[in-house]
Amino acid sequence: MIAAGIEFDPLLPWEAIGALGAVALVGVLSAALRGLGGWRFRLAGFGILTLALAGPQLRHEERRSLPSTAFIVVDESESTRLEDRAERIAEARDALLRAVARADDASGAFDVEVVTVAPGGGRGGGLAATLEDAAARVAPDQIAGAILLTDGRIRDPERLPDFPAPVHALIAGQRDGFDLRLEPVTAPAFGIVGEDATFRLKLHALGRRPAGLGTVFEAQVSVDGGAPRPFRLDVGSETDLVVRIEHGGPNIVDIRLPGFEGELTERNNRLIAKVNGVRDRLRVLLVSGEPHPGGRTWRDILKSDPAVDLIHFTILRPPGKRDGAPAEELSLISFPTRELFVEKIDEFDLIVFDRYRWRGLLHSGMLRNAADYVRKGGAILISTGTAFAGAQSLSRTPLIDILPALPLPDAIERPYLPRVTELGERHPVTAGLEASVGRVGGLPNWGRWMRQIPVERTSGHAVMKGADERPLLILDRVGDGRVALLTTDQAWLWTRGFEGGGPQAELIRRAAHWLMREPALEEEALSAHPDGDRLVIRRRSLETAIDPTVIALPPDGGERRELALQNTAPGRWQTALESPAEGLWRVRHGGLEAVAALGPPSPREYENPLATDRLLAPLVEASGGKSAWLSDGVPEIRLVNEGRRAFSRRWIGLERRNAYDVVGVRLRPLAPAWVAALLTGLCLVAAWRRDGR
Repeated sequence: MIAAGIEFDPLLPWEAIGALGAVALVGVLSAALRGLGGWRFRLAGFGILTLALAGPQLRHEERRSLPSTAFIVVDESESTRLEDRAERIAEARDALLRAVARADDASGAFDVEVVTVAPGGGRGGGLAATLEDAAARVAPDQIAGAILLTDGRIRDPERLPDFPAPVHALIAGQRDGFDLRLEPVTAPAFGIVGEDATFRLKLHALGRRPAGLGTVFEAQVSVDGGAPRPFRLDVGSETDLVVRIEHGGPNIVDIRLPGFEGELTERNNRLIAKVNGVRDRLRVLLVSGEPHPGGRTWRDILKSDPAVDLIHFTILRPPGKRDGAPAEELSLISFPTRELFVEKIDEFDLIVFDRYRWRGLLHSGMLRNAADYVRKGGAILISTGTAFAGAQSLSRTPLIDILPALPLPDAIERPYLPRVTELGERHPVTAGLEASVGRVGGLPNWGRWMRQIPVERTSGHAVMKGADERPLLILDRVGDGRVALLTTDQAWLWTRGFEGGGPQAELIRRAAHWLMREPALEEEALSAHPDGDRLVIRRRSLETAIDPTVIALPPDGGERRELALQNTAPGRWQTALESPAEGLWRVRHGGLEAVAALGPPSPREYENPLATDRLLAPLVEASGGKSAWLSDGVPEIRLVNEGRRAFSRRWIGLERRNAYDVVGVRLRPLAPAWVAALLTGLCLVAAWRRDGR
């Protein structure tokens, strides 16, 4: 295609040409006022001269036509899977492609780009953002328009305020649908173990309600996949749902409203929430049998945990001691043995005996009560001293029934390096302790201890060893409770930084929280949690080998999946399920079960799944397009010129943009310079002769 036109290439600056023209015009006007007859020839001559100085040229452009581009945006988001929306959208897409192809054959080059909005949307997460991304790859003067095939449930209707061509929306779905939606008004993220957490829910009835539908519905709630219990919901009213938090860590609360006939979807009838169970306060009783350098260390470590309420007693003077001390210098507060070890012992989560000697302050009945406290679910940690191997040892009391080891005579009084046992590398209390400080020559880079009480282990797990490979830290379960025995009183050397110190605070923290049943420190555990688009499954065990097959049960009773666990560390196995479906997954292995909630059970599109043309109306009207329902049929496609109306009752239009690229340009002077000079001269001579007469 060739186009011609005139352009100017001035021989002088435009200011100079204008000034010369103005001077010439003044002269011509002066001659006309004086009655000289040659003023017309002067005007023509100066006009030709001024035009010649402007450098007029004839421009020939060789142009290459560019096709107009139309976009067909196909919405495949979650809500289009309802009813027959996906089928109608697919049929409309094929019909539009055929119609545009016929229009292209009749009028010339025309491109169509089909853009798909997958579940989750494009950049920005919506249909308009996806169209914006596609349009950014095409020059604005080539865009002929866009046709949106959707149900109207878009996330970003405010985008594309200045789209350069008509945008038409073809809506799939019923115009008068009905749906129920369960909305969480408030959902707690945390709850106190043993107490109630309150959810506030609201039930919405959307669209045209069927005749005879009531206003009260029965829903069900279950925790961690347990047996469901019913509760009632009123349409349009807020309802409080009370759920008991039974354990620490994640509690998966599943709230479900049964579906009803005529309802568009049940996806928004369900709420899956994760409530982290936390203990309000952990009550710890620390009894120090005598003052020693490590006593303050125990207190500081336990007090550093904001979740711990610590009661600490240090026995400074046995009750039967006769040393002549004045009565006014003695403590006025007696050790409340009966209150602590009889009346209120069950209120404690952990009791710590630090270098305690049995000297009658706690009689046998109280220590027997402490042993029963453990069997019923309590916890005791004993940090021994030299007395543990003597006549005042706790092993000579009723506590012997719960101790995991018996003392041997003669305490070991020489330096030794504490080590984590092979079993301890798999136990969550001591796993990774040596790796956390690094190793030198294959040994952990921490300080030595100076004393250890030799014991003969009778039960439990020895997770640390000391001098002569003897047990240093033993963990055991007794009845429903737990016991830990530390066969040294030298752990405080790590806190003081002796020979570089060591991770005493982490060791004591882990041991204390294991005793108090911290879920993250259980020896045998199975967990599952979402990680991006994967479901990560982890298994922890004290065994060296386990069955590698783990079973994952998908939401809503789908076909189960068998996955292979891979060993990642001592006592640790892991696997992952790629691209799992959203909902509540159950994972089983070796008698253990875990649940995990993936994604929102009700995606954002399901907040209101009714098909609508209202959300797209501002974009469609601003661009000069039209909204129509596919239930009325697919409208015809017509090509219209720019600026013309782009729709009617039966058709929608795409614009012919007539865009082009310039591939070549030729410039030729409109007249040679000598012709302009000759004509100017002839005009001036004619004016002179005329005036001479």
